[in-house]
Amino acid sequence: MPSATRVLVNQVGYLPHGPKRATVVTDSALPVSWQLVDASGSPVTGGLASPPRHDAASGLTVQVVDLTDVTEPGSGYTIVVDGATSHPFAIDPGLYQRLRYDALDFFYLARSGTPIDAAVVGDLYARAAGHVGAHPNEGDTDVPCIGPRDYYDGWTGSYRLDVHGGWYDAGDHGKYVVNGGIAVAQLLGLYERALHAPTGDPDALDDGTLRIPEHGDGVPDVLSEARWELEWMLRMQVPEGEALAGMVHHKVHDEGWTGLPMLPADDPRPRSLHRPSTAATLNVAAVGAQGARLFRPFDAAFADRLLAAARRAWDAATEHPDLYAPAAAGRDGGGPYDDTDVTDERYWAAAELYLTTGEDTFRSAVLDSPGHTADVFGAAGPDWGSTGGLGRMDLATIPNDLPGLDDVRRSVVEAADRYLAVQAAEGFATTYAGVDGHYGWGSTSMVANTLVVVGTAFDLTGDPVYREAVLEGMDHLLGRNALGRSYITGYGSVSSTNQHSRWFARSLDPALPPPPRGSLAGGPNSLVETWDPVMLAALDPEAAPQTCYVDHVESWASNEITVNWNSALAWVASFVADQGSGAGAPAWPTS
Repeated sequence: MPSATRVLVNQVGYLPHGPKRATVVTDSALPVSWQLVDASGSPVTGGLASPPRHDAASGLTVQVVDLTDVTEPGSGYTIVVDGATSHPFAIDPGLYQRLRYDALDFFYLARSGTPIDAAVVGDLYARAAGHVGAHPNEGDTDVPCIGPRDYYDGWTGSYRLDVHGGWYDAGDHGKYVVNGGIAVAQLLGLYERALHAPTGDPDALDDGTLRIPEHGDGVPDVLSEARWELEWMLRMQVPEGEALAGMVHHKVHDEGWTGLPMLPADDPRPRSLHRPSTAATLNVAAVGAQGARLFRPFDAAFADRLLAAARRAWDAATEHPDLYAPAAAGRDGGGPYDDTDVTDERYWAAAELYLTTGEDTFRSAVLDSPGHTADVFGAAGPDWGSTGGLGRMDLATIPNDLPGLDDVRRSVVEAADRYLAVQAAEGFATTYAGVDGHYGWGSTSMVANTLVVVGTAFDLTGDPVYREAVLEGMDHLLGRNALGRSYITGYGSVSSTNQHSRWFARSLDPALPPPPRGSLAGGPNSLVETWDPVMLAALDPEAAPQTCYVDHVESWASNEITVNWNSALAWVASFVADQGSGAGAPAWPTS
């Protein structure tokens, strides 16, 4: 058994009126007895676990303990089963308030092109600005298009762009529009949810709530953080007069991979812009439109810029509908983020432009899209390469006059029901079962993204079954899993601490900081899916999917941190923080 205990719990705890379940690993053929013990060691209650079952994802035989009826707040609770004791946990309505902010504060620490201010984050996480052209760094203020490459059919541009700013995508120094697109959409989306959902709390996201420099401007901090990325995305748009004017460069990064550890300001390699892509362009159309409607009350001029860029991107993507990012573009120091199907991005962009403008052109584009009647929710929920669900959920929740909205809303709830069916069959409460029995790269983000869909179903229906499923899904991320590990740094008795990063790399250089609290590790990745040498050396080739994880700074396939994984975590953390004690709420207002 990989975990130090056979009794696996949410190591942070449970809401007083939410579900409270734990998983016990045992070979017993009969239900085992359990006891809940308080911080003083006194028994509180007990009972029998559920009948045993085999959990395919972990390869373990498990039973489930249910203490949902216990509602008394407190800390230091443990569950004892047959001489084994769980990690301690709390019962508290305020459990997730700090996680909401820590998950969002991650983004300031990922900023490129600006110093990270010690006055904001403390000396440990302060650093010099990266990629601004200060020696030895060539910077992002005057970046050329990459030279001719076979995978771009000889394309190159003759211009140079200032593309400073934005967020570093992951553990490297690259910046990618499609990864940034879903990340910024989820930050904008969690704020928009707070404005409309019955349990939403926009005051919890107001000016002054996050650890960022932009305080006192009257703009909600989550929007200020999203703006940092949006401004960069606008800089990635091809200027007028060029052959692909209005299109958006897919990515900017080093020519050749840098090693670990390395602060952004110490990166000595030249940078280059990669060819524009239809996917990146439609990302800008989508988030530009979404941002325009949310920034309108705070900065009308910026909202106008965003909407103008979104329209320009939509037109350019219509003119160039099949300019795809190739897989071979991963040879030169950055991930390829290849995608040869952009019908989902086009549907998403049409939805956001319609919601912002109400114009017939975009209404028709939504209704005529094959994505509008397709199942846009796969096993992993929305992700950078499957964005149709983002548009579908916004159409379902943001007031609008699109015909057939009942069907739109029903499709979200039906997708949530499929994730609930997965969760019911799993021994460790996850809503993600993998594909063909295998866990993909970034599996914890897939758990989080399915929970976004389930949370949206709760907002739409008010049915507590969906709220409870989100809370149980958080249990999985916070320690109720085969490894007994919280995948969120700083949360739980045993959490990931050595995520793959060039500058959150204390395990390689004691002068550098560790990953910050609230950063989501990528999580288990089936060995058949990876060529990560650290994982291959450390794990049994027959390891079950849920155990394919190594907390090592060089395990990029199981332990990386990325902006689009933390954005999904931030959405879910904000949702559960809004649930208070776990009591019910009415459905989302739909008119």
